[in-house]
Amino acid sequence: MKSIQAIFTVAIVALALTASTAFAQEQGGAEGGGGPMRHHMGHFGGGPGMDLPLHQLNLSDDQHAQIKQIFEKERPTMKPLMVQEFQAHQQMMQLVTSGSFDSAKAAAIASTEAQTHVQVEVEHAKIAALIYQILNSDQKAKVADIMSKHQQMMERHLNQQEQAPPSQ
Repeated sequence: MKSIQAIFTVAIVALALTASTAFAQEQGGAEGGGGPMRHHMGHFGGGPGMDLPLHQLNLSDDQHAQIKQIFEKERPTMKPLMVQEFQAHQQMMQLVTSGSFDSAKAAAIASTEAQTHVQVEVEHAKIAALIYQILNSDQKAKVADIMSKHQQMMERHLNQQEQAPPSQ
């Protein structure tokens, strides 16, 4: 039962993140308080360990400008994907709350959402790779250090979960 609650909680968090990203992208440029630059300047996404706090890298003004250009260039690709992912999630929530659960419908919605999520993650990795290319050697070393610490933290977390007694 707790695993179902955990899955539902993760789904709600994912919805909130997806909605906030879609909202941020819908709001416009970085100077206006919204937009992809505001959402992503603190972190850039990608695969495991690529959710890095850019503020720790002491980026130059030129690097900030280049990152802004990357997000502006990638926005036409990201926005429709985020909308598709959000819509699939809304469909799933409607199915869950409809009062008549249909496993086949849920599987179809989940499959669509998963396919879109793969595209989103590939785009995040592409953006992260583009950002990584503009970093200097000191910043890249800092990235490696942050990724290593993140990996260690994840391993400790997984080990703690394995050692925890099963819940009832």
